[in-house]
Amino acid sequence: MVIYCRSTMAMAGKGSCPLITIQPSRGLIDEKFQITVKNLLPGQAVTLHSLTQSEDSDFWEAFGHYVSDGKGTVKVAEDVSLGGSYDGLEPMGLLWSMKPAPGSRPGLRFRKKDVNTPLVMRIYVYKGHMRDGFNAESALACAVTERSYMAPGVRRTEISQDGVLGTLFVPPGPGPFPAVLDMWGGGGGLVEYRSALLASHGFVSLALEYFSSRTMGNASEKNPLTGNEYFEAAFIILKEHPQVASEWVALLGLSFGTSVALGMAVYSSVIQPSCVVCISGSHVQPVKESISGVFAEFGKNVHKTRYDENNYVIWRDLLLPIPTDPNKKVDLGRIKCPLLLIVGEDDQNWPAAESAEDMERMMETAGNRHLLTTLSYPGAGHLIEPPYSPHVRFSNFMLLQEKKKVVVLWGGETKLHSYAQEDSWQKILAFLEQHLYHNHDTTPQ
Repeated sequence: MVIYCRSTMAMAGKGSCPLITIQPSRGLIDEKFQITVKNLLPGQAVTLHSLTQSEDSDFWEAFGHYVSDGKGTVKVAEDVSLGGSYDGLEPMGLLWSMKPAPGSRPGLRFRKKDVNTPLVMRIYVYKGHMRDGFNAESALACAVTERSYMAPGVRRTEISQDGVLGTLFVPPGPGPFPAVLDMWGGGGGLVEYRSALLASHGFVSLALEYFSSRTMGNASEKNPLTGNEYFEAAFIILKEHPQVASEWVALLGLSFGTSVALGMAVYSSVIQPSCVVCISGSHVQPVKESISGVFAEFGKNVHKTRYDENNYVIWRDLLLPIPTDPNKKVDLGRIKCPLLLIVGEDDQNWPAAESAEDMERMMETAGNRHLLTTLSYPGAGHLIEPPYSPHVRFSNFMLLQEKKKVVVLWGGETKLHSYAQEDSWQKILAFLEQHLYHNHDTTPQ
């Protein structure tokens, strides 16, 4: 999809105006695209500016400074940005370096809520190297790209069964498919976009809702599921789905979801995952009998909370030092399936790096170290999401029990964090394919 320059004025009397194209103009959010600007003057300085509006009506933007070649062309995949919100050779910099536009509400985090609709992003070309004031200037050209989380044919179904709430995503085709139980962090609620993307790569995925008013109501009134029981019930629902290959089901957790995944893999007598992926988490304070018990332990260490110069909350010390008491952490020596750990070395929310080192020691001692793969990324923070997601170093966070909003420091340096997101996502998919498609007749598309 291409929108031509707003102005009809020809460039330098040559009878043509700049043209920007994006190929492919539509694709998945984790698919690279190529941006090309033509019909510029040779050696012309231009600014490429990306702009999108979130579902909360907030604008996010990024920009890069380029100089056209001898033919008046800029190719973002081949040319370096000389400055802006990113620099260097960064084909996807106009997406991953997005930040809230000036004047936005503080503490924003970019999250796609409705996965049925694509992320619509406009990319403008401006004359000269600009840093602000984009709204006040006329663009030389503009193009639109749509990036989706759901591939064509992926089916989305809301789940409300046996006290379990969530959303199921099923790839196109008859199956059976390997499956992933997808769990997010302590912020709670229902987050669908990673599950939708997993289904777009050939895995049935269940985005599990928890720590929400609906699930808390289910637990207290209808079905008193506590601790691992709720998550075990979700795993069984996924495993028994008619389009799921029941022997090939994985657990994937981020942050608090890691605590759940590790606890289930080691202590559950009901389920046996084929493999486990843990992002930015810890084995300290295992989820066993009660979820509330975990947060009670956190509460005992609340005095360890730190604040940075902006008064942003740093929680990583709540789990430090890593305890030597084996009753205060998951016994990784008992895990029997392959485990992938994703670690951001600048994680300011959880001590993921220290936890990964301790987990490795525990597994080495127990003789199951061969099951562990650790990917550790310098400069990456806590919120390691699917590739090209805008890096958020800090954002608002609602304390569920206190019903109080704070600003939490997640950490990460934008370029290094974005590299971690792209690299880890490809390796997560490869890990799942290796351990879920092993001896399985189907191959991922």
